[in-house]
Amino acid sequence: MVLRGMSVRGLLIGGVLLAAPLVASCVQQGDFGRPAPTAWNSLIDAADTIAAHERGEAASLFPFTEDERALRDRAWRFLMPARERSLFEAALDNLTRARVLPVGWRLSDPAAYYEAITAGPYRSVISRYRRLSDDMVADGRLVPAFAETASRVVRADLTRLQSLPFITTLDDRDVRSAAMRVAENRCLIAWVRLETGARTASYRYALEHLLIAAPEEEAVAGERALAFLDSRRTLLDPLLPPDAEARCGLVPPEPGPAVLVRKG
Repeated sequence: MVLRGMSVRGLLIGGVLLAAPLVASCVQQGDFGRPAPTAWNSLIDAADTIAAHERGEAASLFPFTEDERALRDRAWRFLMPARERSLFEAALDNLTRARVLPVGWRLSDPAAYYEAITAGPYRSVISRYRRLSDDMVADGRLVPAFAETASRVVRADLTRLQSLPFITTLDDRDVRSAAMRVAENRCLIAWVRLETGARTASYRYALEHLLIAAPEEEAVAGERALAFLDSRRTLLDPLLPPDAEARCGLVPPEPGPAVLVRKG
């Protein structure tokens, strides 16, 4: 039965959203920052194309290549907030990562990570410094693998686009799906690049505030870990043009130069 005024797509998306509180405990992270192969993760991944299409975003019905699937798996860590969160918040973040929810609903808060690692009881301030350093190093170690996979996907997409004019058996739907998949891939890479910058800003905020609140020698290790992450993050810069995030609607476009109009 389909409710009046609601499409099958709307019902599917709504069902996933309604299930979030019930299955939040199923949100799991696998190895190397990738999502664990659970039924919940499979469900929301199946709904992502439908939800994105409903919002008018690029969404192709083509199957993923091995590299495209790996790209999405490796994007997991960077699209999920570094801070600790409730199970329900984790479920919502996972829905955002899978594009079931729009990116714009989740506002970036550089202080959130610091507030998370300093909340509640703890054995020593040093443990907080070490947690911070460990998170930064873990992110930095995963960036090269993502960048390498993204580079292969970008090259494959270029081959895809260059081949379109020479294949005469394609219909409009095939061409549109190819263009949508290229846009999907590029915007995912842009999103990871944006979120990696946001994570780095959160780590820097936490390190600076820890240093003022409780100076310890462990701050030196934190500075090194932050520098390590910053150096690895530059691997993402050559993958796409600098304005890719704005083109994908992830950030507001920069205002153009003012145009003066003279009357007469």
